[in-house]
Amino acid sequence: MAATHSCVFCDILEGRAPASVVYRDELVCVLVDIRPVNPGHLLVMPNVHAGYLADLPPATGGRLFEIGQRMAAALRQTELRCEGVNLFLADGEAAGQEVFHVHLHVVPRFAGDGFGLRYRPGYGKLSPRSDLDEVAAAVRQQLEH
Repeated sequence: MAATHSCVFCDILEGRAPASVVYRDELVCVLVDIRPVNPGHLLVMPNVHAGYLADLPPATGGRLFEIGQRMAAALRQTELRCEGVNLFLADGEAAGQEVFHVHLHVVPRFAGDGFGLRYRPGYGKLSPRSDLDEVAAAVRQQLEH
């Protein structure tokens, strides 16, 4: 993979930057995050550069989540504190993506760890069925193209 752009994950994958590698196969690599939410926070990424989830071949996207699932199970078996696991993938700047090379966070969780998602005001209020149907129609229309 000859990177013509600046990408820290490509540098790691090409051996130009250090990393603590947990697993690697022909499609994906798993690293320990250098800024962990909790000890054991892992990143699963494709071996080829893809800035956004839609840029990934479907088989690679599937492998990303398959290995994420295996890493979650492995974390639960370690001595690390892990009462639960969050899988998180930020796709785009507005979603919180900071490194534009697709990566799936596998975050071990425990009660009181201080990590969590914030919800918008009004979250939890049921949406009218007509609004939900409108959203479904808009997405369905794009699937048909």
